Amino acid sequence: MSERYFDELETRDPAEREADLFARLPGQIAHAVAVAPGWARHLAGIDPASITSREALAGLPVMRKAALMEAQAARPPFGGFAAHDVQAMNRIFMSPGPIWEPQGEGDDPWNAARAFFAAGFRAGDILHNALSYHLTPGGFILDHGARALGCAVFPAGVGNTEVQVEAIETLRPTGYAGTPDYLKVLLDKAEELGRDASSIRRALVSGGALFPSLRAEYSSRGVSVLQAYATADLGVIAYESAPDEGMVVNENIIVEIVRPGTDQPLPAGEVGELVVTSFNRTYPLIRFGTGDLSAVMSEPSPCGRTNMRLRGWMGRADQRTKVKGMFVDPRQIAEVLARHPEVRRARLVVERDNEQDTMRLAYESDVVADGLDTALGRTLKEVTKLNGVVERVASGALPNDGKVIADERSYDG
Repeated sequence: MSERYFDELETRDPAEREADLFARLPGQIAHAVAVAPGWARHLAGIDPASITSREALAGLPVMRKAALMEAQAARPPFGGFAAHDVQAMNRIFMSPGPIWEPQGEGDDPWNAARAFFAAGFRAGDILHNALSYHLTPGGFILDHGARALGCAVFPAGVGNTEVQVEAIETLRPTGYAGTPDYLKVLLDKAEELGRDASSIRRALVSGGALFPSLRAEYSSRGVSVLQAYATADLGVIAYESAPDEGMVVNENIIVEIVRPGTDQPLPAGEVGELVVTSFNRTYPLIRFGTGDLSAVMSEPSPCGRTNMRLRGWMGRADQRTKVKGMFVDPRQIAEVLARHPEVRRARLVVERDNEQDTMRLAYESDVVADGLDTALGRTLKEVTKLNGVVERVASGALPNDGKVIADERSYDG
């Protein structure tokens, strides 16, 4: 570990990295097929030994989240895609969908430590971790990575803002980890209460988009904020090493950009779905379609790291949308409507208000019923675990375009 880089892997020749990854890939595929019956079914007829290049990898079918969810529902909890019996796993998580994820092996099973290093964290720092430790792995992803780097972690989780501000004043953490917008909530609350939160000088954020206006506000308050792009299934896929310079792909994974809805890789620069192959032995994922849009940046990062660079998160290839760090899926909106047959059509609108994500369920109904808005709001929270406003609109006001979730947040400024 040097002053600038987490390890020597980050600066090796790209051809060396590519050769190493594809020399190891056949063994990983063979392992997955041997120990996980789901992968044996999905890759039936494939010779693992032949998958030694990107061209060969592109011949394998993409496994998309919807198909994995169906497999898990048919063969709970993991659909046959995990490598160990449940009893051998450290932790098991449930993300919205629902979709189940096992924790992998090692001190940093989601490979988050180098993202913290790139964000300026070092051994001896105290981290205020405000990602949720409840149900989903978000809090643990960052917790393990920070501790593997040598940081002490205060597991704040979400909520209890005044208590969190008190902890910040007492512990004097050097940095924050959590969703991009919750740091503003903490800093604003500290200012309101006259508490000292000035120790926080750096942050690694994930679980949502870091809007340019919000990054600028943090900078004006003396906090350097960088992003990590992570998913519950794969851990940290890419991370920023400087603001607005794209995201460096993490080591020990293979990233492709494919045309949405297909298995076909796209050339550098074209926007498509991010597909990842991991070397996780507990939960091997081979050509796993994240549903997120991104594009490869042709030039290497000016920071000196030599891995592939991505433009960052550019939206969803499907309608599955992240709100306050939690995915909301069209199936969940369908479940809400199934509980309220008097609703004829509805659309969940995701917006921004005062640098916070908001949800608004707009619906049409021919039935006039007292308390319907309240009942819908209650069901929306039960199903999505998020608060949202409910709004009745006139019949015919919602476009008949098949869209169940509309993300109307601006990512340009």
